Amino acid sequence: MGVLAHIDAGKTSLTERLLHAAGVIDELGSVDDGNTQTDSLALERRRGITIKSAVVSFPLGDVTVNLIDTPGHPDFIAEVERVLGVLDGAVLVVSAVEGVQAQTRVLMRTLRRLGIPVLIFVNKIDRGGARCAGVLRDIAAKLAPASVAMGAVTGEGRRDARFVPYGPGDADDALAETLAEHDDALLAAYVEGTPVPYRRLRRALAGQTRRALAHPVFLGSAITGAGVPELIGGIRDLLPAARGDAGGPLSGTVFKVERGPAGEKAAYVRLFSGTVRVRDVVPFGDGREGKVTSIALFDRGSAVRAPAVEAGRIARLHGLTEVRIGDAVGRPPRLARQHFAPPTLETVVVPGDPSGRAALHAALSQLAEQDPLINLRQDDVRQEISVSLYGEVQKEVIQETLAAEYGLGVTFRETTTICVERPAGTGAAVELIGKGGNPFLGTVGLRVEPAPIGSGVDFRLEVELGSMPYTFMRAVEDTVRETLGQGLYGWQVLDCVVTLTHSGYWARQSSAHGGFDKSMSSTAGDFRHLTPLVLMDALKRAGTRVYEPMHRFALELPADASAAVLAELARLGGVPGAAGPAGSAYRVDGVIPAARVHELEQRLPGLTRGEGMLESAFDSYQEVRGPAPARPRTDHNPLNRKEYLLHVIRLV
Repeated sequence: MGVLAHIDAGKTSLTERLLHAAGVIDELGSVDDGNTQTDSLALERRRGITIKSAVVSFPLGDVTVNLIDTPGHPDFIAEVERVLGVLDGAVLVVSAVEGVQAQTRVLMRTLRRLGIPVLIFVNKIDRGGARCAGVLRDIAAKLAPASVAMGAVTGEGRRDARFVPYGPGDADDALAETLAEHDDALLAAYVEGTPVPYRRLRRALAGQTRRALAHPVFLGSAITGAGVPELIGGIRDLLPAARGDAGGPLSGTVFKVERGPAGEKAAYVRLFSGTVRVRDVVPFGDGREGKVTSIALFDRGSAVRAPAVEAGRIARLHGLTEVRIGDAVGRPPRLARQHFAPPTLETVVVPGDPSGRAALHAALSQLAEQDPLINLRQDDVRQEISVSLYGEVQKEVIQETLAAEYGLGVTFRETTTICVERPAGTGAAVELIGKGGNPFLGTVGLRVEPAPIGSGVDFRLEVELGSMPYTFMRAVEDTVRETLGQGLYGWQVLDCVVTLTHSGYWARQSSAHGGFDKSMSSTAGDFRHLTPLVLMDALKRAGTRVYEPMHRFALELPADASAAVLAELARLGGVPGAAGPAGSAYRVDGVIPAARVHELEQRLPGLTRGEGMLESAFDSYQEVRGPAPARPRTDHNPLNRKEYLLHVIRLV
């Protein structure tokens, strides 16, 4: 089960309360005091925010709950993404004071799209400014139309606020009306005015919740404990339990990787099927394997050594030295999908001591193992290292982590936007073995053409599969995908089809003494070196267009401030869409370049007397107007044949 929320909604405090109610901890920790069970990093305790997901396990009657506490700050959305693929259900926390916020909506949209059952917990009913009725309306309007309030609140906004659960006869009509949308028998009874027994309604609610069709809403306070017993009952009775087969084929997912004090890797694995034992050699990823040296199971708030882990559980496995986040263990359990938008910002990391560049690269490489979306880029020409980001807070966390864990002081260059390229047309090129100044013992012909948006890179064959050894074919495909990381303007090339149109090689030859003669025999290296030249030649003929990331925004502001805000949007390149009154405020929707969102956030308070509210999230890529921005290349530049050959084979 995952606990998800917008930052400061009380997600980690709720986790503490659940652990206390289950008898796992004797005393409640505090986020403000930095002594919570799941925020174990010193940086998390100091800043009072969750940065890394944490796992705790506790019993609720005959059900064991493996709970994953996730970050709430949008800069760490990648950490949330890795958790979603292993969840049976989730609790989404909403603040009764702040209500439905931007990140709350992003999370709920994703949970609904993935069909993950969700309970909603409205927290902070004891705080001044709590507005439970308004938040329930917002949940129905903005998060989940099929939300079902499970009770009412007394003493709202006071320390003694309480949650009073509904029983038989309380709000039965409203519950039946919501459930009838997906239950024909209930719909018939509702239309005919026939009373439905409360027990029948509860069964229908449990069934629809487990199918992610209905979303029960509990209200309470993680600090006082109000409403938490009822939420626990909902977790136990309404969310689906895992049904893994311990004797089945091995299948699991690695959703987190961390390193121990000695630098050893530990992989957090959710096992869907099968059993893993200590000393088992397990396959993972794309053909890698490793021997499990130890297993830690999560039990009653701590990790304990165990001889084995069975389906349905989460374990920490040691010994898989080459494991990476997102790897399947055994059979892939489900299609790997990216649930959230990619990072759209990047920055150059500058070491405080120029002599520490190698140590910085090693440290950032380890951080990239824990967060692959950091997307480390090494520019050997300029001796620079770049990382991808979701926001400025992530930059601060990287800086503090490097200082605390690796003793490295760093600064950052100005944050820039990450663009992408797409082919503008179709282009083809070919290099024939032994002809036209081709110094490599291989023939490669490639055609590049556009593909539908969102389709990625599709590699196809127009030659016989047996026309070359498989290792040569694989070398071409792997190199194509790697080379498209930098297009004509230096950005990653997306949404294209690359077809191998020509192939050829020289078979293995022996010298006069019977030994292998490399000068007369093709190797995979020939194809790895030749493919970038052919591909970039084809891409030049096709041409590319550069696209910048756009955010969809929703602005709520005083009506008399709309003219000034619309003028500012125009200056920042924003394109307003729907606009009009929204209650007592004025609402403007539209899109704006991702690079200008931060500037809009800074300008908004002054333009709206501090009353403006902005929600924004990645929407799509839009073609850049005007001159296309370029990014310096970090490879040997196959666009320049002379320079490329000089670097690759020291041959002009």
